[in-house]
Amino acid sequence: MAVPETTLSFEVHTEVTSAYYPGLLAFIYQNYLLPLSRNISNVRQWVVEGRNVLAFTLWDLERRWQVDAELEAGGTILLRMRPSGPSVPKSVLDRLREDLIINVQLFEETIRRTTLYFAFVKDKKIMLERPLQKRKKALSRIFLGNMLVLFVIFILISYVAFLVFQLYTPIVLVLSQLVIVLLADKILGRMGDWSITPSNPYVYILQYHIPLEEFPAFSRRFNRDLLLDMKREIYEKTLALGKPIDCQTAQEVFSKYGLFCRPENFSTKTVDVYRLVREAAARFDVSVPKIKIANIILPNAGATGPTPSRGLVLITTGLLVQLEEEEIYTVVGHEISHLKRRDPLALFGLTSVEYLLRVYVFIKYISLFGFLYFFVALSGIYFIAKFFEARADLESAIKIGRPQVLAEALRKIGFRKIQIERVSYSRIGNWLGMDPHPPVSFRVARLENLDDPSKIKHPFLKSIVDCVTSLLRS
Repeated sequence: MAVPETTLSFEVHTEVTSAYYPGLLAFIYQNYLLPLSRNISNVRQWVVEGRNVLAFTLWDLERRWQVDAELEAGGTILLRMRPSGPSVPKSVLDRLREDLIINVQLFEETIRRTTLYFAFVKDKKIMLERPLQKRKKALSRIFLGNMLVLFVIFILISYVAFLVFQLYTPIVLVLSQLVIVLLADKILGRMGDWSITPSNPYVYILQYHIPLEEFPAFSRRFNRDLLLDMKREIYEKTLALGKPIDCQTAQEVFSKYGLFCRPENFSTKTVDVYRLVREAAARFDVSVPKIKIANIILPNAGATGPTPSRGLVLITTGLLVQLEEEEIYTVVGHEISHLKRRDPLALFGLTSVEYLLRVYVFIKYISLFGFLYFFVALSGIYFIAKFFEARADLESAIKIGRPQVLAEALRKIGFRKIQIERVSYSRIGNWLGMDPHPPVSFRVARLENLDDPSKIKHPFLKSIVDCVTSLLRS
């Protein structure tokens, strides 16, 4: 599919302050344009009215077409692309846009390592961001992966349990799984640090990008206790008095503790999380679930619970930092879809049926096929789980009505996986691996190609067809 000669413009969102825009363009030049020097020419950079511009031309190696691109960084970041020639493939423009967005994410990742994040909820429980300890990371994988990892663990435990319960072991294990599913909202809720309610709906985020050359001295001097004191004092001077978090107050507190800051490196953000979840729940015609915030910089969200009325949505502060409000809204829509369709119960039923069939029907064949059986069975379960994730994407697109925004959110959250999927030697492995989510590149492309989601009448059936078709093409 060729693209007509016209200028295409896109806004690229970033969490870094405008003070870092020149560095961002230099990063893109160094890490993206230079390695593509065979296909890139006419690179130039200038500043106009305070806005930094990086321009270049992307060529087809056979010189059949070219794309003139400009990345302009000022108050916002704008990408303009003008294809020239009769046959510029749409895939080229999509790839160029995605490449630049990924490079923005890579730059943010480098800046994030030297950024101080303070997240606040109007609550006397003041805490710093929690490091991703091994235990917490394991729990995240269990619950944010729709608990499939937990079911795999039960497969291993079952053989030990046979020594104790013998004939009754399958019933005991299935009932144990059911108890965990029914209590999943309470278990996942323990991972949260703050509750979001109608009377306490906001999460406030303060960021200060510490210059790279100053970060070693900062790390030596400011331990977690000192940072907690600084955060508590900012809270007492703002939210505790009914005032918003602002950079000026933060700068005054930082200076008091001997951290002299550059005002242009500060930024603040306020997210009405309760409103976003409430509006998404209303679109799906379900009650507002319990909402928990986990103060972790890893961007993610999860939902669990046996029924929508007993559902819980967990959102990390990393997701609130890295995504725009509309993007957060679409991600929440994806999670509400899981609650609406009772996906945790459906996955429990799926794994329980496989387990009982294995014990009572296939047990005599296990010794013959051994590892092969487990590979086929687990791959099948995880592949079916991908149908649920793909449907949640579609239902968010249908109910929220912004598939391209959800695609952008997924690209930001999963940009590392997209890179891996591009160079993967086994595209089939991306589909048959032990991951309940379809490949991110598949999810993004699928959403971006949705012109009118409202025309989709059977999201689950379409998701099955799309996933199977993509697997066969692999």
